[in-house]
Amino acid sequence: MPEEGTSTVRETNRKVADALDTYVRPATFPVAVKFLRQGEPAPPKARRPLADLGRHVTVCQGWAIARRYGWTTVLRAEDMKCPLGALVAGFAAPNAYYEEGNLCAGMYTADKEAGARSEAAVAKFAPGEIDGIVFGPLARADYVPEVVIVYGNAAQVMRLVAAALYKRGGRIASSFAARMDCSDHLVVPLRTDEPQVILPCNGDRIFAGAQDEEMAFTMPWSKVDDIIAGLEGTHRGGIRYPIPSFLTYEPAMPPTYEDLLAMQRAARERQTPNGG
Repeated sequence: MPEEGTSTVRETNRKVADALDTYVRPATFPVAVKFLRQGEPAPPKARRPLADLGRHVTVCQGWAIARRYGWTTVLRAEDMKCPLGALVAGFAAPNAYYEEGNLCAGMYTADKEAGARSEAAVAKFAPGEIDGIVFGPLARADYVPEVVIVYGNAAQVMRLVAAALYKRGGRIASSFAARMDCSDHLVVPLRTDEPQVILPCNGDRIFAGAQDEEMAFTMPWSKVDDIIAGLEGTHRGGIRYPIPSFLTYEPAMPPTYEDLLAMQRAARERQTPNGG
């Protein structure tokens, strides 16, 4: 979807948000993510957590504010509270203390050696690769997103997976680590140009309010047209949300219920002339 005038961009974003609302019905706003390169300005009305709210925040708070409050925010290095999120965003460079596994050891891994392997497996922006991250509600965003984040329950995420595979078939590949899901939300879909199924990490739950029943799905903007077409196509094929229950069947009953049912039927037959 090419970038055009602001009104055209906003209208395109609204149509995508409307389609997600129609076919997926997420409980929170889909989030439009844009990465600012050096010298690139933020949207005029975007809030800065430190300057406007007087708070340092985590990266996951940025998209949580967008999906729950409907606010557009821009996060830069000076807004960071979570040092791991700062590393993922490239707002800071990894050092030996981090790379040795000290932040994992005793919490997520049994020792520093395992922790070092976990840290090395996290996809990150290179230091200075981006200058800021914009999070905003997709339906009102006046910029072209690079990634769209949708939170939902497992059935809603399944709906999006089916849509993503509608034209191409196959499977979606995702990986999970229980921590630093900011990498899975932001870096991985941008790097791979592929959608991702996200298991919200511990920090996302503590600091950004992700609930026990929630999962997330992120899609690069380049795949949005195909996913919307997939939502429409799978809807026509009978894949719906809410998922309809099969109700036109005859249920089995406990033996005592069957006994009473037989008595009721016999009583009706005795009351009907000629058994008719």
